Amino acid sequence: MASSFDICIRGAGIVGRTLALLFARERLRVALLEPAVAPGKGPDVRAYSLNAAAKALLEDLRCWPDTASDTPAVTPVHAMQVFGDAGGTLHFGAQDQGTRELNWMVDVPVLEARLASAVQFQPQIEVVREPVAAPLTVVCEGRASQTRAELGVAFDITHYEQHAVAARLQAEQPHEGVARQWFRFGTAPGLTQPQAEILALLPMGGAGARDVALVWSVHPARARELQAMDADTFAHELASACGFALGHMQCTSERAVWPLQLARASRWVGSLPGTAGQSFALAGDAAHAMHPLAGQGLNVGLGDVAELVRVIRGKEFWRPLHDLRLLRRYERARALDVQAMGLVTNGLQRLFAQGGSVWPPLRNWGLTGFDHAGPLKHWMARHAMGTSPSRKTSA
Repeated sequence: MASSFDICIRGAGIVGRTLALLFARERLRVALLEPAVAPGKGPDVRAYSLNAAAKALLEDLRCWPDTASDTPAVTPVHAMQVFGDAGGTLHFGAQDQGTRELNWMVDVPVLEARLASAVQFQPQIEVVREPVAAPLTVVCEGRASQTRAELGVAFDITHYEQHAVAARLQAEQPHEGVARQWFRFGTAPGLTQPQAEILALLPMGGAGARDVALVWSVHPARARELQAMDADTFAHELASACGFALGHMQCTSERAVWPLQLARASRWVGSLPGTAGQSFALAGDAAHAMHPLAGQGLNVGLGDVAELVRVIRGKEFWRPLHDLRLLRRYERARALDVQAMGLVTNGLQRLFAQGGSVWPPLRNWGLTGFDHAGPLKHWMARHAMGTSPSRKTSA
């Protein structure tokens, strides 16, 4: 008996739900596999930096969070300041790029709720609890994807000797819509040498607010130490680490910790084993993972979504959805963008992880020099903002 679905999407996070809504708009019948929520799961303290391409995609689906609420879920970023470990600085301003915002910080739970509501009212989508047969299965389960493992797709992982510590805080001074990041060295329990750290304070709560989201990439031993601190001690440690740039701070959430890695699936498309006329494609973190220092993870994942929909929309009428030649167009189109962003984040992490007396002046000289490299700096900023002409992210 033929399947009643055209596409089965495994994973109902932001990438999976966005993809389901876009496919439904193409009048395809979509099964969205949404696993049961794990009991005891705490509040999500993550915040995503979304660029103009991602914003346009979500606005087109009418899923961009409402900015008129009392506690805005969307905060525009007008500037970004980067500080090296030996005096190097880098500044990106929205006005320098001819726009009002570089990007937007978005609360994860609010965005997920918007997408879930849209899915609920889309008749072309059926939420299921078990996988169903379909000509095309798209795996959007995240970096720990069980389906990817069952398909025998290798996930080539480079483990960083860093864990991310995330939390929400309220600062003494307003953030003024500025994202701040420090490359620094700090001590870690049980280790004799200072360890590389990357500390980012991201503006939240809307314009004029004092709320910030923290992503602090540290040695695993340091992460355990930070996690064990009481809230007041942790907040003081953080404020001290960033030179009290926003004054004293107060924790407003629990802390989350997870290991960091650079990873990429060995292949993104293929035939489903043991079936005829069924294929799969990977998207989002199931296909790739990168260091959060550039804040591009979800932007790249939504770029996957937009490209896959574009390829399916533009297919020849006689090609079936499971045609591997068709799906390889998607794989090829995304390869360069994902590889480029991975090289940038990995290169920066490795560069600032080097100790000794030689590296600090060189990398900080390079950081400051790049700040004055007009055309190159402008190109990189437009690429990260999703407004570069070379990037095909619209769907």
